Amino acid sequence: MTPEAQSLFDRTEEFALRIIRLVRSLPNDEASKIMGRQVLRSGTSIGANYREAARARSRQEFIAKIGDCLKEAEETLYWLNLLVRSETISADKLEGLRSECSQLVAILTASINTAKKTVGNQP
Repeated sequence: MTPEAQSLFDRTEEFALRIIRLVRSLPNDEASKIMGRQVLRSGTSIGANYREAARARSRQEFIAKIGDCLKEAEETLYWLNLLVRSETISADKLEGLRSECSQLVAILTASINTAKKTVGNQP
């Protein structure tokens, strides 16, 4: 495994742990519970899908799995933004998580683009 891949393994796992801690800290009202479940599901699945991508049997499967990661990261960013806009949690408290999620989106997008460029170069 490349150092970059290991770094993304670690980052997505740490991100998932931060999401878990966030959800545990949310208020106990119905809207917060629903948003919490959604962000918990999408935020923790980024790393799980990345691990599947690392085990892909083909470049096309890798692209599809990284696409799943990207989809979940974009959804997580949506829920994090909604938590702020609904005034469930302050923007200051979510600044780091939102920044990390945006960085993951950028990394995953770049990974897909790179992998797509190399698909045509394979035998």
